[in-house]
Amino acid sequence: MHEMSYCEGVLEAVLRRAGDRQVSSIGVRIGVIHRVVAEAFQQSFEIAAMGTVASAAVTKITVLPVHGHCMECRAEFHATDPAPACPECGALEVAVEGGDEVVLEWVAYLDIAAEVDDEQVHAHSHTPQEV
Repeated sequence: MHEMSYCEGVLEAVLRRAGDRQVSSIGVRIGVIHRVVAEAFQQSFEIAAMGTVASAAVTKITVLPVHGHCMECRAEFHATDPAPACPECGALEVAVEGGDEVVLEWVAYLDIAAEVDDEQVHAHSHTPQEV
């Protein structure tokens, strides 16, 4: 599972942002070139995050395409295949760029206030945000 190495880097960024707040979910934008499988990423993140404030976090993955430029017919296109053929002429001589990003997009924290008795002081919580 190559997803583990990506999860370790993402977890590091999550923990820097979270401090001591419990993380409920995270959003990650990852390029198609990395060939990440969402279910494997979630499982790897759970393993990497064991014993941390992110141990129960759900991962939301957005896969980013590559931008292709056909060397034969000069067509420009986006593709979810990291090594695409040209959709216009079928040529395999395609220059690609992008699709190699790994970005922690947002972090959502557990709403502790919903779990606390109404007579107690409610904890501070944050909604998802771009990071």
